[in-house]
Amino acid sequence: MTATLAPPPEHPQVRSRWGLFAQRDFRLLWAGQTVSRLGSSVTTVALPLVAVLTLGAGPLSTGLLTGAIWLPWLLFGLPAGVWVGRAPRRAVMIGCNLGSAALFASVPVAGWFGGLTMAQLLAVAFLGGVCSVFFDAADQAYLPELVAPEDLIEGNAKLTGSGSAAEVAGRGLAGLIVQFVGAAGGLLVDAVSFLVAAATLLRIRARSAPAPLEQADLLGQVREGLSFLLRDPYLRAFLCFGAAANFALMGYQSILPLFLVRSAGIAPGWVGALASAAAVGGVLGSLAARPLCRRLGTARGTRIVLLTVTPFGLLMPLAGPGAGTVLYVIGSLAVVAAVVLCNIVLGSFRQSYTPPELLTRVSAGAMFAVHATIPLGALTGGALGELIGLRATMWVMTGLLTLTGTLPLFSPLRSLRELPTTPPENGKIIG
Repeated sequence: MTATLAPPPEHPQVRSRWGLFAQRDFRLLWAGQTVSRLGSSVTTVALPLVAVLTLGAGPLSTGLLTGAIWLPWLLFGLPAGVWVGRAPRRAVMIGCNLGSAALFASVPVAGWFGGLTMAQLLAVAFLGGVCSVFFDAADQAYLPELVAPEDLIEGNAKLTGSGSAAEVAGRGLAGLIVQFVGAAGGLLVDAVSFLVAAATLLRIRARSAPAPLEQADLLGQVREGLSFLLRDPYLRAFLCFGAAANFALMGYQSILPLFLVRSAGIAPGWVGALASAAAVGGVLGSLAARPLCRRLGTARGTRIVLLTVTPFGLLMPLAGPGAGTVLYVIGSLAVVAAVVLCNIVLGSFRQSYTPPELLTRVSAGAMFAVHATIPLGALTGGALGELIGLRATMWVMTGLLTLTGTLPLFSPLRSLRELPTTPPENGKIIG
């Protein structure tokens, strides 16, 4: 059974030169998501600073804080797909935004009354991560309810591009906010951004009623989603690539600040600026996604990007003062652009290809798998940094990232121009 939409999404017969921005519901979704990403990028800077500056936390406490953010993916990533599939996606997203707003607003309030503790910060990080798990599961299934299948790449590109731009702005904004109102006060920006995102979702006119799922047990429904994900040759190939790529990305990102300062000899004050420069690659990747796919095809375009752009990441271990900084910027820009472009194409493919009644479970299963390798990659990167040195670890992890770009060549994707729009029948690969 499939979801029933009432009323149907706005799909004008004549395309506006503004594309999806001509559709009111998409504009509202885009505006809310962009503001929310801006607030969240401020929190990525402000939250650990609250622990360090306000509570005097050490490395162990800040490590636990980071772990608390990612732990919900391991605990709830799979069942979230089932639970979200039983509820209207928009309602889930609104509830998660409101819950997140309350959580992050509680930190400065507790600070003002002198009651802020590390236990509260850990609880906020963990529960905020839970909200993120359920929001992302619903978000993956919600865009196909608002736009036509042929517009998914454009929609994901616009959402991702503005989100990347918001991250660039948010990191710079975070420093000013922390300086003038304090780290805890900076979390109010994120709380307000979640309220804005909830308000824009409330104004969306399109409504959807989820299809009633078969009354199977939770484990059985999770198994059904995982079975479709792992047995399908295309989804399985992308799953392996995403998990391996995240492992390599976190492997070098976990040691990146130390590498830039201690091994590359870059002044600490430039580390934040270099991170913002790398985030610009996300904007470039989102701008290139749609025209590249139109010209080369979704499958061929993705292959070419993975094989030709990702290897630029090997420039990052060459980072050093002067010209070495330029090499790092080029490498990091290329990697982020390639990752964002591939995420847009592959996310759009999963949204249009997966049967609607399985979409939340398949999306949650995929996100669970690719998020599970994040802490493993971070741990491995840190351990290798101790054993073989920071620059050698950068070579290992960027080399591994380059190798992950070849994984689609060992799947049916190696010979396709366009990604398929429907699953193969009776296990037969459509070529």
